[in-house]
Amino acid sequence: MPTVKIATWNVNSLNVRLGHVLDWLAAEPVDILALQETKLIDAKFPADTLREAGYDAVFAGQRTYNGVALLTRSDTIGAAADVVVNNPTFADEQMRLISATCAGLRVVCAYVPNGQEVDSDKYFYKLAWLDALIPWLEAGAGNPGQPRILLGDFNIAPEDRDVHDPEAWREKVLCSTPERERFQRLQALGLHDAFRRFEHPEKTFSWWDYRQLGFQRNAGLRIDHILVEEALLPRLNACSIDRAPRKWPKPSDHAPVVMTLDT
Repeated sequence: MPTVKIATWNVNSLNVRLGHVLDWLAAEPVDILALQETKLIDAKFPADTLREAGYDAVFAGQRTYNGVALLTRSDTIGAAADVVVNNPTFADEQMRLISATCAGLRVVCAYVPNGQEVDSDKYFYKLAWLDALIPWLEAGAGNPGQPRILLGDFNIAPEDRDVHDPEAWREKVLCSTPERERFQRLQALGLHDAFRRFEHPEKTFSWWDYRQLGFQRNAGLRIDHILVEEALLPRLNACSIDRAPRKWPKPSDHAPVVMTLDT
């Protein structure tokens, strides 16, 4: 049966890791790729290079920080439509959200704020950002009636099994109760964690700190997610984390998450 592959990857600077993205797409030619932390102003986005590789792109960036993009394979999906940058209901100068219609799906790419530290200003910004995202998604994310997919770097480990050392991270940022409650509220919209629909080895993570040999020790967290509308569950046939790019020279600290849907 024909399939569509959809992936998310926080590349931690597209300027630094464009070669990684191109190499990965050559080996894993997904139909839709959501990118976070592109860290590029729009004028510097490598749209022409990606087009030569067979991908159209819509993007929203800024210098040094943040930045999101959706790449769609030209020969299978075509260009994205009905693009919305950020959340129209939440005033924000940071480029953290882009949504578009791709192959009849409403795809929302999110780079959720990190939060820095519980009870900091950045933490409360994160909670407010999520509190605004939830009703906007419920209203259709800019195009009601289409099956929704929310994917990206959520900066939330939803459960203790998504954390290499739950006690060390107890109520710390990324693992605090208010953050996890927001994740549960997203799921209450009828959005399902695609990764958890399948069996995986224990301690399967998507992010590892560069410090203290985090990847080599598998001291990671699962904070990159793909949430899918309930109507898409009968079409869902795989979701996994590709650790291979994390082993490459000068890697991103995140690994891609890849989901396959039947068409």
